[in-house]
Amino acid sequence: MQTWMKMIIASFAITVMIIAGTMVYLQYFAGRRLMISTTTSLDDTGLLNEIKKAFEARYSITLNFIPVGTGIAIQQAQKGDVDLTLVHSPSMEKAFLEQGYGVCRKIIAYNFFTIVGPQTDPAGIEGLNATAALKKIAEYGGNQREPQVKIWVSRGDNSGTHSKEQSLWKAVGYNYTIISSEPWYVSGGGKMGETLLKSEEFSAYTLSDIGTYLKYSKDGRITLKALITEEKALLNVYSVIAVNQTRHPDVNFNDTITFIKFLISDETQQLIENYGKNDYGQSLFYAAVEPLKQNPPTQIVQWIKDYAFFNGSECPEEYRYGQLDLYD
Repeated sequence: MQTWMKMIIASFAITVMIIAGTMVYLQYFAGRRLMISTTTSLDDTGLLNEIKKAFEARYSITLNFIPVGTGIAIQQAQKGDVDLTLVHSPSMEKAFLEQGYGVCRKIIAYNFFTIVGPQTDPAGIEGLNATAALKKIAEYGGNQREPQVKIWVSRGDNSGTHSKEQSLWKAVGYNYTIISSEPWYVSGGGKMGETLLKSEEFSAYTLSDIGTYLKYSKDGRITLKALITEEKALLNVYSVIAVNQTRHPDVNFNDTITFIKFLISDETQQLIENYGKNDYGQSLFYAAVEPLKQNPPTQIVQWIKDYAFFNGSECPEEYRYGQLDLYD
C-alpha cells in the first residue's frame, strides 16, 4: 500500500476516534443536565440554589430548575419536557403516578402552610384552627358593603398551595366556585411571592407556605402576620418524582435517579433541615426521609402518612421501576 494511502487511512481513523470521543464527552460529561419542574415556594426561599450548588460541586450534571405552580410543573412532566418534578400536592402526584407518567416518588421534606393577614386581624382569626379561621374570614368578607374592599387573595393558579386552599374551603363546607366569585375574594393567578405582595397591597388574608412568608417578611417586603400555623390541616409535604422513561424514552433517567439519591442522602437532608435557621431563627423546611424510614409513633409521621401516602406507601411497588435502592 502506498504511503499516501496509509496516511489517509490513518488520518481517517484518527478523525473517527476524535469525533467518537467528542460525542461521548458531550453526551456523558459536558452535555449532562437535568430539567426539573418545581414549585415556586422552593425557588422563592432560595433552597433550590443551595441544593444546586451542592449537587453540581459533586457531579458533572447541570441542574435546570423551572419554578412554576405544581399543576403546570406536573403538566410539563406529563409532556416529557422535564426529567423529573419536585412538587407538593399529593392528590395531583397520585394521579400522575396512576396515569403512568411518573415513577420512583420519594417524600423529601415537609413544613406547614400558614394563614397570614394584617397585623390588626380585622376578622379576628388568630388562635383559631384553619377551618374556623376561614369561616370567620368568609363571614367578615360577606359583611363588607364596598366591592373594592378585598379580604382574601388566592394563588388561583392550580398550584399546590391553591389545591390546599380549595381543600380547606371544602372542609369548612363552602362551595369553592361560589366562594371564589365573591367580590371580596381575589384570584391572583401568580407565584407565592406575588400573592403575598398583593395581599400586602390589599391588607388582606392569604394562604402561604411558611418558607416564602418568612423570607418576604424578613426582607421587609410585607408586614403581614402569620396568624394560623402548624396544625394537621396545614401540613405541606414535598415529593420528587421521576418521569417514566417508558412513556418518554428521551428523558435523562439515570441522572434523575442520581439526583433523587442525592436528595434523600443524609448530607442533603441535613442541608434541608438546617436551611434558614441562621437567618430566620427556624428551619424553613424539615427533613422527611429519616423520620419516615425510622417510622416512630410520632404525631408528625402519622400526619405525613395520612396526608401524603398512597395505599400505605409513599410510592407503591408498581411505581418503583425496578430495584434502584431508593426504598428500605
